Amino acid sequence: MADTLTLEGAIAWLGAFRDAVHEHGDHLTELDSAIGDADHGSNLVRGTDAVMAALDPPPDTVAALGKKTGMTLVTSVGGASGPLYGTFFLRAGAAAGDVTELDAAALGTVLRAGVDGIRSRGKAELGDKTMYDALGPAVDTYDAAVAAGDDIATAARAAAAAAAEGRDATEPMEARKGRASYLGERSVGHVDPGSASATMLLEALARTLAP
Repeated sequence: MADTLTLEGAIAWLGAFRDAVHEHGDHLTELDSAIGDADHGSNLVRGTDAVMAALDPPPDTVAALGKKTGMTLVTSVGGASGPLYGTFFLRAGAAAGDVTELDAAALGTVLRAGVDGIRSRGKAELGDKTMYDALGPAVDTYDAAVAAGDDIATAARAAAAAAAEGRDATEPMEARKGRASYLGERSVGHVDPGSASATMLLEALARTLAP
């Protein structure tokens, strides 16, 4: 397998994320019912369905793909997840530019731009019990893997594993951002739903890139 994520592969990644959201949407909503508005799963089901519909016909560059995906999520997903995921893809697409494939280093640049967008938009830091607790370690791990000479698929697997660890680490945290922060100590003992869906995004990428 070539050490790149092609435009077709990026669209397949989004499709894999949509499938994961459909499969685990009830779980995401269950997590959100404990510390949020009980709509994270349903919102992402609606949003990812809208994205895949908007990608027919498919865009002709990664930049256009990111813009179309981001704008669709912003306009179709309620709550905080629409603007946050929308920002991720808008920033990622802008960082990619008018290309039709990304090598391992370029994908790292794209992921970093998207995650930095989420961090900026949500004003989140590690330990705040948000999706950034999964995404921050994931992009750091991806970059380290590429720097060590790993291929794009291996780096993506490492990133997904780091995201899962970050997700699990949110359970004992007290939320400091978003709707969950209103609960104070009652937010302890629950996995952050945004970190759970963010992990699905990275796991979908790893599956898409798997040889």
